[in-house]
Amino acid sequence: MPSRRRFILKSARLTLAAAIFGHRVALGQTNSSAAIKMIQTDVLDIGYEEHGPTDGFPIILLHGFPYDVRSFDGVSGPLVAAGYRVLLPYLRGYGPTRFRDATPRMGEQAAIAQDLIDFADALNIEKFVVAGFDWGNRAACIASILHPERIRAQVAMGGYSVQDTTTPGRPASAVLESRLWYQWYFNTDRGEAGLEANRHDIIRLLWDTWSPGWTYSDEDYNRSAPSFDNPDFVDVVIHSYRHRHANVLGEQRFLEIEKRLAARPPITVPAIVLRANESGFGPPAQNPTGDRAKFLNLVDRILVDGAGHDLPAHRPDVVVDALLRLLG
Repeated sequence: MPSRRRFILKSARLTLAAAIFGHRVALGQTNSSAAIKMIQTDVLDIGYEEHGPTDGFPIILLHGFPYDVRSFDGVSGPLVAAGYRVLLPYLRGYGPTRFRDATPRMGEQAAIAQDLIDFADALNIEKFVVAGFDWGNRAACIASILHPERIRAQVAMGGYSVQDTTTPGRPASAVLESRLWYQWYFNTDRGEAGLEANRHDIIRLLWDTWSPGWTYSDEDYNRSAPSFDNPDFVDVVIHSYRHRHANVLGEQRFLEIEKRLAARPPITVPAIVLRANESGFGPPAQNPTGDRAKFLNLVDRILVDGAGHDLPAHRPDVVVDALLRLLG
């Protein structure tokens, strides 16, 4: 009963904080002016934002492609109000994050997952809760598989997203293939040159098509745009989309890990899966069987109305509620 009482009290505080913070976001007041901190790992100087008490339980929020930490502006405030420490790292190739030396600018899934663990290690964080979408969700899934002792719980936006990068995939339906046009484009020299020359046009097109029901302003885009001018952005993105289709090699240190991930092993940590009902990739499956097979400790699976691919930006309330349930 005491734990339930704490959960109810936290829920009440969260509801109030979410209402206040959501109003601020609606007025265009975000965390975009938050101070950027830097932390060093063996490979990267990682730029990140931090909010909340340093002794609060840590929550790491991971963005995807082509987005940045601004996707979580409506999420971090209510979590801070509930007493949690919120950390928002910029992935490799984004924002202020930089490679420390001449390391090849690679974007394979195992590397980004290792960046997450390295980030936690650098901050002396032994255990944490993680939530992510797109690339961030893939990194969180892999970290949960390889280091379940480090992950207290996970919010998986988009479900299980670990890929078999060792074998080229079979062609999908024409409709699905057309939705993945950017991946085929990035696997050509023309696509690499196009991303270099027209990155902002391409990114805005992806925002439009992946979240067709979401109306955003130039101001909204401009808050994230500098993150895509990172000098390694193009190299990391191109490598990511070529590596996942087995068209380029990854790092030698991840070879055995990628072989293990090719079997797409299940996740055992407590998890809530959030799936957007208005994603430009198509509606989610109504049947939860697939998610139950991959998340063996599935707490809940929620189909989220009013959300496209950038789910935390569209429905931060749902993300916050899922995190609070797992932490309660």
